[in-house]
Amino acid sequence: MKYTIGDKVKVKTKDKSYTGVVMPTPELADKDVLILKLANGYNIGIRITKDTQIKKIGEVKLKGLPEYKPKINPKLPNVSVISTGGTITSRVDYKTGAVYPLEKPEELLLSIPELIDIINIRQIKQPFTLLSEDMAPKQWQKIAEEAAILLNSDDVGLIITHGTDTLHYTAAALSFMLKNVSKPIALVGGQRSSDRGSFDGALNLICAAHYCKSDLAGVSVVMHGESSDTFCYAHRGTKVRKLHTSVRNAFHTVNDIPLAKIFKDGKIKILNKNHKQRFDHHAETILDNKFEPKTALVKYHPGANPDILNHYIKNKYKGIVIEATGLGHVATQPIDKKDSWLPVIKKAVDKGIAVCFTPQTLYGRLQPHVYRTARLLQKAGVIYLQDMLPETAYVKLGWVLGHTTKPDEVKKKMLTNIAGEINPKLQPNSVLK
Repeated sequence: MKYTIGDKVKVKTKDKSYTGVVMPTPELADKDVLILKLANGYNIGIRITKDTQIKKIGEVKLKGLPEYKPKINPKLPNVSVISTGGTITSRVDYKTGAVYPLEKPEELLLSIPELIDIINIRQIKQPFTLLSEDMAPKQWQKIAEEAAILLNSDDVGLIITHGTDTLHYTAAALSFMLKNVSKPIALVGGQRSSDRGSFDGALNLICAAHYCKSDLAGVSVVMHGESSDTFCYAHRGTKVRKLHTSVRNAFHTVNDIPLAKIFKDGKIKILNKNHKQRFDHHAETILDNKFEPKTALVKYHPGANPDILNHYIKNKYKGIVIEATGLGHVATQPIDKKDSWLPVIKKAVDKGIAVCFTPQTLYGRLQPHVYRTARLLQKAGVIYLQDMLPETAYVKLGWVLGHTTKPDEVKKKMLTNIAGEINPKLQPNSVLK
């Protein structure tokens, strides 16, 4: 039986029967594999053998999406979108079988018609298209620059689409780089690409649109609150982290509780009383996107050689965040004295490098006054960053060092709660269960 791409076929194997549309076979796939898109939106591969029966039962014309032209509803508020790439704006690349960015962000919005009943998409800015692992501080600065312009328009809020793997870094960066934010900023991603039946970006974007209409303000990550399509959480931009590689509710607030629960119908339940409130619609957002690139994030582990810090000293780094064990410890009194981190940390501090500690446990707060080890490290000049997340600490230190390298000023700014990155009183319900 002859068939071609776009044909609807029924395939019978020795054990099962499938009905679907024939899709292009990836370049890297075996030539005896047939790719079918099932009615539920998933693609499957079926190995063709001499016993396989294939019957053509119809045709489906595969065509591109029409050009997106925003429709303005005068009864709805305006929101702009910054599209940066990632899985939420991706599709399956049939040359390789891998996920690949969409050519235009508009293609995604066309697949979520519910948005036109919630907000007007006034414009879509695409400063670049990158997977999140390719993001760097220069991109954070560019996003912040574009965001400031859009926030200083008549839009009621801003949506930023982004890959999930480093989404929390960007959320933290914008939390520091944008001052006097009077409107909601929703960063959204997708764990599944837009051509899959389990695509989660639709609900995330719908909830982000509702968030932009709310009375909340500031930077939040808006993502699935559970594995089903029931609701999303709005997480504070400096207190959120991706805690799972693939599930749809991968993002969780750490050492705090989410700001709000957002439902598909627009209902918003405020969970955290400590949140920014929308204020004067014409308040000017101030761009402050300085960043010191010579900032490092290091994870301590048993047996870690302190010589790694000499690399940063030699290359004239300005700041180092170390993910420390327990209440804030690294090796200081090992059997082999050359493995102690204490002398090298002292050397770094003496060279003017800001050395900060955060908890690698993520949950909980550092306490330098319990054990002698931490007391020695604090005396050597280590800045203990309380309950701050490692990624947030790295971003904040780079931002602070973009403004000053004076040790006393750096310490003061790092211990000042600027964007909700420090929770002075941890509650039992701020621990993931």
